[in-house]
Amino acid sequence: MDTTIGCTSRPYTKLSYTEAYSRIAAAGYTDVAVFANEGQMPVRSDSSASEVAAVRTAASAAGVRPSMLLGKTKLDEGIEPALDDYRRLLDNAASLGVRYLLDLGTGDEDRFELYFDLMRKAAPLALEAGIDITMKPHGGISLTTEKIIAAHAQVGHPAFAICCDPGNIIYYTNGKRRPESDIDEVAPLASTAIIKDCTVIDGKPDVMVTAGDGLVDFPVILAGLDRAGFSGPCYVECVGGEEGTAIDRDLAFVLGYIKGIQAAI
Repeated sequence: MDTTIGCTSRPYTKLSYTEAYSRIAAAGYTDVAVFANEGQMPVRSDSSASEVAAVRTAASAAGVRPSMLLGKTKLDEGIEPALDDYRRLLDNAASLGVRYLLDLGTGDEDRFELYFDLMRKAAPLALEAGIDITMKPHGGISLTTEKIIAAHAQVGHPAFAICCDPGNIIYYTNGKRRPESDIDEVAPLASTAIIKDCTVIDGKPDVMVTAGDGLVDFPVILAGLDRAGFSGPCYVECVGGEEGTAIDRDLAFVLGYIKGIQAAI
């Protein structure tokens, strides 16, 4: 198995995105998924051209490629405003140069149908822009494997796929569901994957752990993806280190750990 292993900027969320990208590159990663830094998403639907260019320039200067952007849907005002906002987000994602727009779905059951309607209308726009929307498990509309598969079928467009995030399956079900038993159902629908572990201690789930230290069986997950012909990038989202060099060390470890598993498949 030989796929790109990227890193989100989440481990360095307290730092500027400029420093985060430099540290991610120093840990050996070639790709970055743009998440929030210093309390704000650096590229949003309302970002200016200069703001998007600044993020692109910072990534290039650090030596990493921005290939995924964390997105957001705004469903409060109905389908037309939501679609207009998502169109602007897609435009900015294209300007940033990413291939994937990571979507978190919605936790509001009253808006499930609105979300599906939005994705059905947004997916053709994404295809035109050369972007794949990839939705990961995040509770609510994507709580379980069954809901993820149903969401994929509801949208029914090649530009809308699933992001395999095994840690979140454990986290949002409080350990009641495990990702390994469902990987053969999820993998054929996945365009991307998140490397995230999870522990559940005294009934409290926690994803701020380094891959290999929690409940996720990554050899099983990656082997399942490989059986399905998965070829799209995996992004490390969380580690156990909380500051500076501890995060640096954990990210370097996870890169080697996942590469080792891939080499053995």
